[in-house]
Amino acid sequence: MKKILIGSLTAVVILGSCLKSNDYQSTCDASYNPCALVAPAGEVAQVESYLASKGITDATKHCSGMYYKIDSAGSGKTATVCSNIFVKYKGQLTNDTVFDSTALNPAYFNLSGVIAGFKNGVPLIKEGGGIHLYIPPSLAYGASQNGSIPSNSILVFQVSLVAVQ
Repeated sequence: MKKILIGSLTAVVILGSCLKSNDYQSTCDASYNPCALVAPAGEVAQVESYLASKGITDATKHCSGMYYKIDSAGSGKTATVCSNIFVKYKGQLTNDTVFDSTALNPAYFNLSGVIAGFKNGVPLIKEGGGIHLYIPPSLAYGASQNGSIPSNSILVFQVSLVAVQ
């Protein structure tokens, strides 16, 4: 009886997640606009101040208000907001405190499930490419603290796009 119950439960979970994924995939690309959520001018000014303090003059402003610097464009597939991706990244605060890193093994996730700044920035490069992202709080975690990331933090990411599925 236990085996039947466990087998049935496993099948429901697997099939249910497939259905949700397929339904989501069909509307995801059509509904996401990377310029729809725009950081307030005050946050953009804070990012610009940070960039100036670090002597970063070659970052580009995205329509959302974040800044980015493409280190290498890459030459493989381009991710969309609905792509499953493998990335290596280092995330840090403006005081250089590293809050997360995948130095040894790439992280695997669906791009739709991450913060807006990451979701907007990764599709700017192709597989094999690298990018620096300078993300204002409203395109990250906003007024909410997230683990060791204080509320209203500007986030700085160095990202390498390893693979797009």
